[in-house]
Amino acid sequence: MSRISVRGFAVASATAVTAVGAVTGVASGNAGQPMSDAEATASGTTLLADIPAGEQVEVQTASLTQQADVQAIAADASAKKDAEAAARKQAAADAVAKQKAAQKAEEDAKARKEAEEKASRDAARESVTTFAVQSSYTIGQIQAMARQMVAADQFQCFSNIVDHESSWNLHATNPSSGAYGLFQALPGSKMVSAGADWQTNPATQIKWGLSYMNGRYGSPCGAWSYWQANHWY
Repeated sequence: MSRISVRGFAVASATAVTAVGAVTGVASGNAGQPMSDAEATASGTTLLADIPAGEQVEVQTASLTQQADVQAIAADASAKKDAEAAARKQAAADAVAKQKAAQKAEEDAKARKEAEEKASRDAARESVTTFAVQSSYTIGQIQAMARQMVAADQFQCFSNIVDHESSWNLHATNPSSGAYGLFQALPGSKMVSAGADWQTNPATQIKWGLSYMNGRYGSPCGAWSYWQANHWY
């Protein structure tokens, strides 16, 4: 017998048993009296248990094969589900790692820029002593000094403040408050921290003004933003 399902085999067996039962009934003197459905079913049920041993093995083998197929399908589905979950988890982890890497790169770039700006400011402060002292200075000369001392990307903001405070007049004095110099320091004498010649040397005043803006606002552009909002800094 080829591999068949249990149900199929049972139906085939019941049919065969019914036929055998009918023949047996005729042989027993029941000729002309057909077996009822109930009797056939009863006979079939009784004799179904007497399936030959070889056929029972085939039925059991078919059943086990079907069970194995079902289990294999279930295992494949579970493995696929686990793989999809693992892939989603890995994708999320990769996205987080990528975001952290981008953030670190941005922070590193910012740190490098700040270091470069600081180095530029330090170099500018050191270059103050290279300017020859003069009895008087033109606006162009003072601006040229400032360009050498202030970072290029900060110069316009720096210049805007000086324009509004003193119009680049190193001797500008506020008659009411006594504020003095390019940056209208109040009192003007506080610029002595940058040099004793603060009253006459624009380089000394620039050094002080740049240090003040960086220290209080982070940069000349930070100071200019504050000035625009408040008209003082």
